[in-house]
Amino acid sequence: MYWLVALMSFAILALILGGLILEARPTLASRIRPWYRPAMGTQLLAFVGAQLGLLVLGINDAFAQATETVTVVNEISTGMGLAIIGAGIPTALSTIGAGIAVGPIGAASLAAITEKPENLGRTLIYLGLAEGIAIYGLVVSILLLNKI
Repeated sequence: MYWLVALMSFAILALILGGLILEARPTLASRIRPWYRPAMGTQLLAFVGAQLGLLVLGINDAFAQATETVTVVNEISTGMGLAIIGAGIPTALSTIGAGIAVGPIGAASLAAITEKPENLGRTLIYLGLAEGIAIYGLVVSILLLNKI
């Protein structure tokens, strides 16, 4: 099961690194256009496949076993660690989504306020709605942690 975790970690890091490189040097996109989309697609496919593999192979480790007595265990099993990581994923993804949403909205709201300062309240509402995405992810993570 550790190879699946390593595969997922590698896929995530490769996607992030590829995105950062293409964001920093947009001129590279035109030179590598023939292969970067399939490479990103391959990474995404490996990530989704590893997630499904973890779901199929590690699902029993994430659930607690029914026992008659209560015992105190100080170690965390692999399944419990994966369950905690899974509970943190909604916060991470929603925060990334909120960051992607706030960027263009913030730029557009600054442009709108520059032209018409009385639109400040409306633009703050739109900005707050975009930031609310991260709060929804945090709430989902808290609800998932309560189930673990």
